[in-house]
Amino acid sequence: MPADSVLSQNAFGLRFDWGLAGADTIVDGADIAVVVDVLSFTTTLTVAVDAGIDVIPSQWRDDRATQLAEQFDAVLAVGRSAAAPGRISLCPATVRAAPAPARLVLPSPNGSTIAHELASTAPLCVGASLRNASAVARWIRADNRSAVTTVIAAGERWPDGSLRPAVEDLWGAGAVIAALLDAGATDASPEARTAAAAWRAVEHDVGSELQQCSSGRELTGMGHPEDVAIAAEVDSSSCVPILRDGVFVDATRS
Repeated sequence: MPADSVLSQNAFGLRFDWGLAGADTIVDGADIAVVVDVLSFTTTLTVAVDAGIDVIPSQWRDDRATQLAEQFDAVLAVGRSAAAPGRISLCPATVRAAPAPARLVLPSPNGSTIAHELASTAPLCVGASLRNASAVARWIRADNRSAVTTVIAAGERWPDGSLRPAVEDLWGAGAVIAALLDAGATDASPEARTAAAAWRAVEHDVGSELQQCSSGRELTGMGHPEDVAIAAEVDSSSCVPILRDGVFVDATRS
């Protein structure tokens, strides 16, 4: 068997990998790709969708993002450092504090970038966080019981641009996978089973674990402890954001 075929986990119906390269590797033959970026893209995504906002992911934060906002008649999220009262950024707390627009362009170097790329390579892309992991799993099992599912932990970036595996995304991906397994999914790859085990190891104290992990401490140091707290709202949301024509909409409202 060719090495690339082995790395694709194509012998399994439930798969897990990291980052954009991992997504590209395991998406072949999949029916559903689930993107997880707990701190903060998919957490912010679920908060926005809960508020009735459709979200356009953008891999750019430049004129191309501005053009996307114009194309979709949407508000463009600003950078964290530029967020002022009433302005929305990648911080989920800003979504709750600002008036809700109908549509929001949400740039992110990790989760949003992966979702943007998967829009053209996966039949269906879903956004998941700890807030809606069980809802996503229920929706997949109810409507797509036999679907080949890939779960992607977005990760973060080192200063040189290389992938930094981020444990919060392992937990978020593991929460989705564990819920799928609990709902009867079988044929999980060893990588997927390991992610589920990582989630089960912290699920009873995830708030504290998120505060203590590197990304959580980084966000708190930047002055955004509330974003870590929102990320820890496990299963507080029933939304299922699916990417349709470049826009995340709630499958439970569609």
